[in-house]
Amino acid sequence: MSNPQTTYEAVLIVSFGGPEGIDDVIPFLENVLRGRNVPRERMVQVARHYDFFGGVSPINQQNRDLIAALKGELDENGPRLPIYWGNRNWHPLLVDTLQRMADDGIKRSIAFITSAYSSYSSCRQYRENIRDAQAVVGNRAPEVDKLRGFYNHPLFIEANADQVRSALSQFDGNPHLVFTAHSIPESMAVNCEYVGQLTESSRLVAETLGQQNWQLVYQSRSGSPMIPWLGPDVCDHLRELKATGVTDVVVAPIGFISDHMEVIYDLDVQAKKVADGIGLNMVRAATAGTHPLFVKMIRELILERTDGIPVRTVGLHGPSHDVCPDDCCV
Repeated sequence: MSNPQTTYEAVLIVSFGGPEGIDDVIPFLENVLRGRNVPRERMVQVARHYDFFGGVSPINQQNRDLIAALKGELDENGPRLPIYWGNRNWHPLLVDTLQRMADDGIKRSIAFITSAYSSYSSCRQYRENIRDAQAVVGNRAPEVDKLRGFYNHPLFIEANADQVRSALSQFDGNPHLVFTAHSIPESMAVNCEYVGQLTESSRLVAETLGQQNWQLVYQSRSGSPMIPWLGPDVCDHLRELKATGVTDVVVAPIGFISDHMEVIYDLDVQAKKVADGIGLNMVRAATAGTHPLFVKMIRELILERTDGIPVRTVGLHGPSHDVCPDDCCV
């Protein structure tokens, strides 16, 4: 772990970003897919998903809500630090945010990345994005230290368990519990702890709720069908459950911290359509979002750095490293 009681002047929320209107969708997706060998036809196909929602991804507003909740938590309980927000793929872009921080005289910031798990896309790439933005801003750019991963923080587990509990309460019986996460290529998964961390988070939430019938599956895969990605796919799994006689299911997107596009389209539209088509009663649990325990967790992660408070974890694994090694999540 890093040296405790470090002085910081700001909190930086780092996220994926999303379009906020029809005209934003294609430029946003071009940012997401830049440098990747993805056919334009596939991009246009994904763009149609946004048509269901007027071209607006909920992720930006969810980040605004999270920032407002965190500001309230820090104002009330400290440390009283200004909060900035920068995205990888859409406004406010990281480079613009770091420039504003530099203009405001911020020299050192702590960063909360809106992803709980280790992988290239969900951790290392964000750190690269920060370094690239710092390079553009130049020698006035603030230092940025990333907070540790939190997949096994007790408050993250409790917040998710509470959301799943609300979904389970909509059934009289005991529905099957399905945890989902964004699929990644198997070649990426072997270089990180993504699967192990997701499995542990799922196990901890299920254990908290006394649920024995659960499964971790994946969703939202993209790219060439010739490249192996993590599975099984959530829609295939729903069909398998129905074939074994399951009638009720709760789908919990444990791999996401907010209800963004991959949740509201891939689960609430696509997976729900599959479930309705086969006569499976499906309820989707909410993500951690702005749950008070999740917001409290972010403050605790900050205090680990600023005040050196004890590091809290639950389950089989210890805390994630504070400073990522050079070969982490390649």
